[in-house]
Amino acid sequence: MSRLPPLYALRAFESASRQLSFTRAAQELNITQSAVSRHIKTLEQDLGCLLFERRGPNLKLTPTGLILAKDLSSAFADMQGVCDLVRSGRGCLRLKAPSTLTMRWLMAAIEAYRVATGENRVQLTSVWMDVDFVDFRSEPYDCAVILADGEFPSDCASVRLFDEWLVPVCAPRYQRACGGEDPIFGGDGLLHASHDCRDWRLWLDRIGRLAEVNWHAGKRFETLDAGISAAVQGFGVAIGDLSLVQDQIASGQLVFANRAVVRSGLSYYLVWPRRSEAHDVLAGLRHHLGAVAPVLPRLEGLTFLN
Repeated sequence: MSRLPPLYALRAFESASRQLSFTRAAQELNITQSAVSRHIKTLEQDLGCLLFERRGPNLKLTPTGLILAKDLSSAFADMQGVCDLVRSGRGCLRLKAPSTLTMRWLMAAIEAYRVATGENRVQLTSVWMDVDFVDFRSEPYDCAVILADGEFPSDCASVRLFDEWLVPVCAPRYQRACGGEDPIFGGDGLLHASHDCRDWRLWLDRIGRLAEVNWHAGKRFETLDAGISAAVQGFGVAIGDLSLVQDQIASGQLVFANRAVVRSGLSYYLVWPRRSEAHDVLAGLRHHLGAVAPVLPRLEGLTFLN
């Protein structure tokens, strides 16, 4: 292997490249400004090129410095993540998940895992996300369950848990109040789980009736769970994920406002950075979540549209 420059010099440069200031880099690294300057000079001599353009108190990265800074920031983030994992040893497995999924399935699934195995080191954090997302380089998680299209960075691994199928639901009394009129196409009582109304737009487009409905109208919420709660209370028709509302359908709290079930093209995935595979809880949790993932109910009279 070729010799690497001194780690302290690389670290000083990485900090200074983010801060564009030797002073702030010194504060971050708890060393003196002159030490930062010396370390970067050492690195420039080692690499045989200038990394900064110095214009009085202002710093600007050279083209070579820009290339090095980008890759070094990524490398140090990876090292930090690995070190955090090693320090935790047999510590908690930090899991991120969207709030609706947490309340409607994941919390119960993790509790069942704890009861079955005695394992209580899964630290679940429920987070509101308009669009499900995780960045393992900047967020303090070892894994996540998110709704996604299955395209993840090459340094991540994943397993698909279950697909999202959208279906309109409402309270029985709301359906009765509409009389013989279709509760979707006869009014403006749509309940939206996002401000861009994307679930209703997708469902209406897939059944070929987008132009017939004033989908801009209705009430908007920030989560699917809030929209479903409003539907249970009789305030309108919500789009639900069939797997996540089947208990309320079975109990009679909700009924199908229309029997067309549309696949959104997204699925719930357990995803993790490959470095997390060293954590001794991950394999067990992965197996458990796959085993208890909701099974799509094939109820009589429903039409499934891919």
